[in-house]
Amino acid sequence: MNNWYSHRFRRQVWLTNHAIESMAKRDVVLDTVLDLIETGEIKPQEGAHAWIFKGYPERTDNLICAAVIVEQAVIVKTIMVNWTLREKAP
Repeated sequence: MNNWYSHRFRRQVWLTNHAIESMAKRDVVLDTVLDLIETGEIKPQEGAHAWIFKGYPERTDNLICAAVIVEQAVIVKTIMVNWTLREKAP
């Protein structure tokens, strides 16, 4: 499955091929991405871009992050692990 409906965002979520490849490479299953999109913390970036991230204690590579674009659909560009939130310098 590379798309589903998000109740949180009230729109479809699409996984890019790159996101699917990233998931496989990093051993992140679809159920984790579904949970991440619905319950992860959102850090807006410029324009429609955002980070959605969440810690999963059962994994040793905490935090998992999805780089997304939120427009007419939520497009998941990639999935990252061992992610760290960094604030932009003023």
